[in-house]
Amino acid sequence: MKINKTYRSLLDKSIASMLSAIEIYNKPNFQYREETFAILAVNAWELLLKAIILKQNKYKLRSLYVLKPYVNKAGVKSTTKKFIDKNRSGNPKTISIIEALAILESQKYLTSNLCSNIDAIIELRDNSIHFTNIDNISRQVQELGFACIKNYISLIREKDIEIEISKYNFYLMPLAYVASNVVSESILTDETKNYLSLVKSKIVGEDSSDQNYDIAITIDIDFKKGNSFNSLGFTYDENGVKIALTEENIRQRYPWDNAELIRRCKERYSDFVQNKNWNSIRKEIKTKKKLFRERVLDPGNPKSAKKGFYSTNVFSLLDKHYTRKSSK
Repeated sequence: MKINKTYRSLLDKSIASMLSAIEIYNKPNFQYREETFAILAVNAWELLLKAIILKQNKYKLRSLYVLKPYVNKAGVKSTTKKFIDKNRSGNPKTISIIEALAILESQKYLTSNLCSNIDAIIELRDNSIHFTNIDNISRQVQELGFACIKNYISLIREKDIEIEISKYNFYLMPLAYVASNVVSESILTDETKNYLSLVKSKIVGEDSSDQNYDIAITIDIDFKKGNSFNSLGFTYDENGVKIALTEENIRQRYPWDNAELIRRCKERYSDFVQNKNWNSIRKEIKTKKKLFRERVLDPGNPKSAKKGFYSTNVFSLLDKHYTRKSSK
């Protein structure tokens, strides 16, 4: 299907900006990390929201332009006639991300939690130049960042936006783990305190009924020693430290057995049927390690029976084969 070039360009630039934000944040030693992440993440959201508005308006560029009312010779502003405002280079000014958020939130296209998270990231971007001790709130920014990436992916999937996210790895900040050191209030600047107060106020007002979008997410990383052959080990070199994913960790990553997956498919798709086509799709899923894993029921017994489990990301493949039920 042919896609409008401007719309396609906005989507491509949006995903590129978000991937750049993640790459910068995950660098082992990068100054101005949080601020750069915020700048790129906000840019990614702005481009995505503008692409959505453009599509809603049948790809009319005027829908993205800042329009100013005509003023007659008497100095009276027209209530109907408007012209496109221009910037210093003579190009049309486009609406800001704040205006784009307001448009889509008024349509109930975006949830309050999603808007609050984006607003907090915008505030970080706008105020970053005033922070003198940004490292002291690295953990709070990290928690906003986790939610920002999760929300970005969720919106693309929920609204069937034309971005193939399954080919990208959105491995955000656990690799750039920020220690949760306790910081004295006296160390924080007034600007930083004000920003934290804003974020806290948004979290307090979080809509608990919104299960798809978050304002902030806390990730707890738990390292356990293990010498089980059933653990999945990663070794940097022969003398390196081994990090293992236990059976418990793997069960969390692959939570659904076959019966649960079928139940969820029936809830999600209007045309789901257990037939030959389903069996063929399921065979394809089982070839993808990110989507399927077999576990022995008794890890201590090599002859134990095995059972397969599916990742929650399995819908990234199934959505290509079945039609999602329309949300009312």
